[in-house]
Amino acid sequence: MSNTNQLNVESQSVSGTSKNVKDDKKSKTLIHILPKLPSNDSLSNSPGPASPGISGNGDDKNESTLTDRLTDSSQKLARKESYKAQRKQYRREKKRMTNELLNSLKDPSVVVLADWLKIRGTLKSWTKLWCVLKPGMLLLYKTPKAKSNHWVGTILLNSCKVIERPSKKDGFCFKLYNPLDQSIWAPRGPENETIGAVVQPLPTSYSIFRAPSQASGMCWLDALEISIRNDSALVRSVANKSSVDSTSHETQWSESDYERHFDHDLDDISQPDNGAHFSTVECEITDSESDVSCKDEYMDDETPQETPYVPNLEEEFGDAGAQVEVLADEHKSLIWYLVKQVRPGMDLSKVVLPTFILEPRSFLDKLTDSYYHVDILSKVVLEDDAFTRMKTVVKWYLSGLYKKPKGLKKPYNPILGETFRCYWLHPNGSKTFYIAEQVSHHPPVSAFYVTNRKDGFSISASILAKSKFYGILMGTLTMELGGKVTIECEKTGYHTELEFKLKPFLGGAEHTNCISGKLRLGKETLATIDGYWDGVITIKDRRTEEEQILWNPSQFKKHRLKRHTVPLDQQGECESERLWQHVSAAILRDDMNAATEEKTTLEEAQRANSKERKAKCEEWTPAFFQQDLKSGHWVYKHADLRPWDPRNDLYQYEL
Repeated sequence: MSNTNQLNVESQSVSGTSKNVKDDKKSKTLIHILPKLPSNDSLSNSPGPASPGISGNGDDKNESTLTDRLTDSSQKLARKESYKAQRKQYRREKKRMTNELLNSLKDPSVVVLADWLKIRGTLKSWTKLWCVLKPGMLLLYKTPKAKSNHWVGTILLNSCKVIERPSKKDGFCFKLYNPLDQSIWAPRGPENETIGAVVQPLPTSYSIFRAPSQASGMCWLDALEISIRNDSALVRSVANKSSVDSTSHETQWSESDYERHFDHDLDDISQPDNGAHFSTVECEITDSESDVSCKDEYMDDETPQETPYVPNLEEEFGDAGAQVEVLADEHKSLIWYLVKQVRPGMDLSKVVLPTFILEPRSFLDKLTDSYYHVDILSKVVLEDDAFTRMKTVVKWYLSGLYKKPKGLKKPYNPILGETFRCYWLHPNGSKTFYIAEQVSHHPPVSAFYVTNRKDGFSISASILAKSKFYGILMGTLTMELGGKVTIECEKTGYHTELEFKLKPFLGGAEHTNCISGKLRLGKETLATIDGYWDGVITIKDRRTEEEQILWNPSQFKKHRLKRHTVPLDQQGECESERLWQHVSAAILRDDMNAATEEKTTLEEAQRANSKERKAKCEEWTPAFFQQDLKSGHWVYKHADLRPWDPRNDLYQYEL
């Protein structure tokens, strides 16, 4: 109101002579509110006194010309001063608005409403996000921490309408949309972010939200109506109440960023100078897109189209004890071919092994053997005692070792970019999903991600697989597990050290596949572990001297979870089973020549692709994993670590 009163006073003072215009600086800023001055033509043609005779007209003409020149210079100076004043006022007003917006945007106390809401993506599935309503905008985060790396997107409410939307599901559904099907998203985040956190794709011109209850939904609807209609008033009231001077507020945004923050795609549409009409073609496209969006938004009540999976019914188990392969006569001639390539202690990943010792599945598939008893981890989540949790985690780790193929078999070395996916169905109805990808070929690194949000656990890991050659004795191939493994809990300090022991040169069957270990808290040993990794394993409490069975495969084999995989005709070209299908088929029908030819074809194609990338100076980019530059760990790009909410989360599935 103070600005309005000042304008009225200044407009009265300007009604004086042109001298006041030059001396009074306040008047200069308000020249534009005066009526338009007469043009030069109207001044020069204004009627004067009648002058009989030519000699008399000469003096009058000179006086008139001098008056016109003085008037022109006065008008030009006035217009110049007025333009400068307008520019100064324009910059001051724009800066004030920028500071007001940023104060409300970055001040954590300026929140109209904040709560969890479900938002529907373009794939017709729902994502639960933390929604923060501020004056004129709605910010979406993955967690309530509202950190920069958790920011998903910002919806500009000044271009939106809100409407309640009918739905068959529980809760309250409403829609924010742009009536002209333009983008509702800001190009930058509150901390100048240009890329939001990874979530499922979201629509461009609208967003559909679901509140958990009718009362919560109505509250959101009222708050959005206020923010949409009175965003300017809210921003200004916030700025006036702020104790910090807006001019001293530091920000990474420039004035051009602020303009882009509020400008929309409407400015990019070609239209006549008067801005009153759109072209006919654009109207037709907009209508068709609107029809499609209207059809899509009513499809969310249908059951989502999940990736088809089928259960795997058959499994092959080798006998407990030494894993030995007695060579057939036709294969003994290949032993010398193998001996020429290897030497004791050499990494077998660099060796081209004969096809007859290959297991007809990929190493990415082999890694899933550790998760047929993954329901043990569901019990870990519910356990309060740290010592018992560590024992249960060790039990789960050992549960993935007893499954072995018949004879000595080695899985395929994965091709770069190869993937494998599956899931296990738990007795409680939850699903544990597994996805793996070969992210590097030299060295051979396999990254994988396991998740079960409903039961509350996830595993993210990468493995550099190595097999070593120790020698060949009397035409018999033997494979053993050897080395040390440490399982550690960083929060509690509990850790377990396991050692897989190789069979001594003169040892008997009792020294085959032995394992021992210690469960410790700091340097204190709380329990010892002994047994066979493919048989019975016991744990002994050092404090009570009580010994009990930690793991017995014969008791748990009947409780193995059913694994489900994607049918072969539904798999992508780089998925393991489809990629190696011809090699596996040849091995299963015992046609080793055909298997070798098919395997060679895949390996040659991989070498050719590698050579082509090297020639183009291109690096391989994995599809599902990315490497953390600080830790070096491979991380799944679409990991969802939000806790399961039984009030809003229905079930977990793969699209």
